[in-house]
Amino acid sequence: MKACGIVTEYNPFHNGHAYQIEQIRKNLPVDVVISVMSGNFLQRGEPAIVDKWTRTKMALAAGVDLVVELPVSSSTQSADFFAKGAIQILGDLKIDYLSFGVEEGLGKDFLNAAHWMVENESLISQKMSKFESVNVPYAKQMEELLNQLAPSFPLSLNSPNNQLGFAYAKEIVRQGLAEQVELFPIQRKAVRYDDPTLHEKISIASATAIRQAMLEGRQIEAYIPSESYGYLLEKMDQSVTWDDYFPYLKYQLFLQSESSLRNIYQMTEGLEYRLKQNIKDASSMEEFLEGIKTKRYTRTRLQRLLTYVLLQFSIEEVEKALAERPSIRLLGFNKIGQRYLNENRDQIQSPFISNINQETKDQLRMDILAGEIYTLGNKKIEKQDFTRHPIKFD
Repeated sequence: MKACGIVTEYNPFHNGHAYQIEQIRKNLPVDVVISVMSGNFLQRGEPAIVDKWTRTKMALAAGVDLVVELPVSSSTQSADFFAKGAIQILGDLKIDYLSFGVEEGLGKDFLNAAHWMVENESLISQKMSKFESVNVPYAKQMEELLNQLAPSFPLSLNSPNNQLGFAYAKEIVRQGLAEQVELFPIQRKAVRYDDPTLHEKISIASATAIRQAMLEGRQIEAYIPSESYGYLLEKMDQSVTWDDYFPYLKYQLFLQSESSLRNIYQMTEGLEYRLKQNIKDASSMEEFLEGIKTKRYTRTRLQRLLTYVLLQFSIEEVEKALAERPSIRLLGFNKIGQRYLNENRDQIQSPFISNINQETKDQLRMDILAGEIYTLGNKKIEKQDFTRHPIKFD
């Protein structure tokens, strides 16, 4: 069986995601579509609007065959570490194709650019070190450096989707998968990833716009596959945002000393003092972020840091998790996905976990903790790990 892997958050699943699956099946000779999906905390440093089990059901209903979880140690990271964890899992699951959404660029462009980058990593690292004291975001630094070193670089990295796609391509090269895995980028259709508007004449909207409409009680049914919408509708009263966790974050920042906060992953350059100072008068997450963000520290970078504070993730435990191959947590499957697992189970090298119990709980300690904290945001959210079994979708 031929497999195509996709890296997803499905926050929530919508028509744009369904379009990607449609294009995969239309253009590639694949039997199974595998999604490695972030759990309850996401790449931009925020909680998912509904839990991972609801999003798994939405994906399976719309044509994904197999859903596994991207561990929280990877799912809350910047592009490179996010991509590393996802590609390790998909490589272990023996995918033949990797598909991702982009603004522009062909598979060969991403692969050629990735080969150049990996081959020149030492030079790039040396040059980037000169930017360390400059008050410029990483993405902007890299753009300036590429303009200097490779004026004919075959890829634009001006958009988050292209940056993520490039990160996936680099990991395909680094992990020795370039001969095994063919890249299949799909150009985004109709709207930008961050377009805040629900367009009445277009059935595709950004996840950003859909989430905002959900929170405001507006109609979103037209922008989500009908097969998936019912699962989201069932959990509308369990949706969460950062504001639902802000009291717990504020408690942590009040409680902990600066020296204690310095042990939190990504707490650098005296940020602990900035957080402690600004939390005193902040009454919401938005107000707090406005008070602490700078040109150097973007909103997303700070949201990730605050996620680590909320989850109490230390430097040592995150770095240890990133240095190991991630466990593969099965969230859901249909008959095709089950058949694929049966055929390939013996080739999977990483720990493969279907259920959380006394034997497997230590392998997913960080994810279990993240699940427990996620339930604090809304008293209606069910337990996320213990007692939960993979969803079998017929």
